[in-house]
Amino acid sequence: MSARGGAVEFSGKVALVTGAANGIGAGVARRLAAAGASVVVADVDDERGKAVADEVGGVFAHCDVRDPRHSEAAVAVAVERFGGLDIAVLNAGIATGFTLGDDFDPERYRTVMGINLDGVVYGVHAALPELKKRGGHIVATASMAGLMAMPMDPVYGANKAAVVGLVRGLGPVLAADGVTVNAVCPSFADTAIITGFKSTLESAGMPVMSVDDVVDAFVAVLRDGQPGECWFVQAGRPSAPFTFPNPPGPRTATGERVRLGHDPIATDAKTAEPETADVKTADVKTAEPETADVKTTGDKTTDSNTTATPEEH
Repeated sequence: MSARGGAVEFSGKVALVTGAANGIGAGVARRLAAAGASVVVADVDDERGKAVADEVGGVFAHCDVRDPRHSEAAVAVAVERFGGLDIAVLNAGIATGFTLGDDFDPERYRTVMGINLDGVVYGVHAALPELKKRGGHIVATASMAGLMAMPMDPVYGANKAAVVGLVRGLGPVLAADGVTVNAVCPSFADTAIITGFKSTLESAGMPVMSVDDVVDAFVAVLRDGQPGECWFVQAGRPSAPFTFPNPPGPRTATGERVRLGHDPIATDAKTAEPETADVKTADVKTAEPETADVKTTGDKTTDSNTTATPEEH
């Protein structure tokens, strides 16, 4: 479900989807192709990736998102095969499978961060030149774990929170170049990534969303997403942009509000739109309380993964 309405047509659009051999990525590839898009299916799983590409009438690109050259090559495939790029869905992701205690695995840690965070960074960098030519859209798969505390898997929560922060920061910057960037933050969905604990979720009464439910949110974001928005996806409620609380702003030595004529952090006047009102008014009284979506969901809403699995989103 999504909070905003209207059909979406992607005829003539070219989309790159990473982690598209299964799960959410495959669902997004299928939905975009059904709506008229030409799709590059990118994944490390050659067999399943080629099968999805054949199914949707697209093309497969072997892509290990930990290597920036792979993302660049996948974009090149889109340009060579379909003439350009309009949409980049940066979806590749894996579960953590360890804590920071005795089971900590530095090699696995680098793999997880390389896929879940570096893969988004490299994907944005690779896609931007082509997206700027035509005006386009980037959607990164984050998580509810990126919007709230994640005690079950802090490292997973950390890399997903980093994706959220990246998207929020890039939003106004890329908008100046005609590129919209968003994140989709789903809770538990019925993909291979939760196979090891799906029954535990269900026995605890935790709803597990279908892949189609999450794909609906991606389509809604591509239709309605505004620069830097991060959309939550929870079972039984419409997906919508998450409203982040404003942090307290600075005060002068005498306790008065700091009023700025411009954003001192912005590098270009075109992007000098503050993310919150606090940049201009810096009033601690304007700090918005955390929205009900965080307060009412509790820890169980996170899409934490406590078992190691190579499966992607």
